[in-house]
Amino acid sequence: MRIAQAMDGTGTDIYARQNFGGVIGMGQSPALLIVDFTKGFADPDVFGGGNIAAAVAATVPVLARARRARMPVIHTKIIYAEDGSDAGIHCLKSRRLKLLTRSNPLSDFVPELMPLAGELVIEKRLPSAFFESGLAGILHARRIDTLLIAGCTTSGCVRASTLDAMCHGFRPIVLTDCVGDRALGPHEANLFDLGQKYADLMSSHDAMAQAEQIMQVVA
Repeated sequence: MRIAQAMDGTGTDIYARQNFGGVIGMGQSPALLIVDFTKGFADPDVFGGGNIAAAVAATVPVLARARRARMPVIHTKIIYAEDGSDAGIHCLKSRRLKLLTRSNPLSDFVPELMPLAGELVIEKRLPSAFFESGLAGILHARRIDTLLIAGCTTSGCVRASTLDAMCHGFRPIVLTDCVGDRALGPHEANLFDLGQKYADLMSSHDAMAQAEQIMQVVA
């Protein structure tokens, strides 16, 4: 389903009239942010479903290209204390999230996207990769100005991380084929909204080609 088709009948022409949907563009120092591609979110019987499996598969070659280009890579995962003592308000809406403890295999990254040594791993308890994680400071210290964003869910942790990336002064590029949600309606609606107000939407092929070209020029 195309984004425009998903939004038919909702008066989206008003976005154009009000001059939304501008282009942020890519900066000079991109990194790849992979949000919560863990076993729990890849499993339709736990937190997965929809097009998440397809997004995982599409991210595999993207990660390989990023590594070949020596692009910084950041992975995120949700981790709660074994006794649930750090579970907050978010877990009142989704109580099963407390299953994602360090000892639970559901919290492990999917094997095909396992981090390598030297790649940053952010453990978080809330949707955004930036909330109380120190990620913004780490990226600013490394002079990263652009984030290519993959992961799940589009309506949840991807959206929150994309919005916070923009708020912290980074250029968010959402890789449309590399993000997924357990239901396609929220996926399409949130991609549309992110693209209109907070981020650029690009296919992984186009975004990686542009990023690789920029990195070669900088080098």
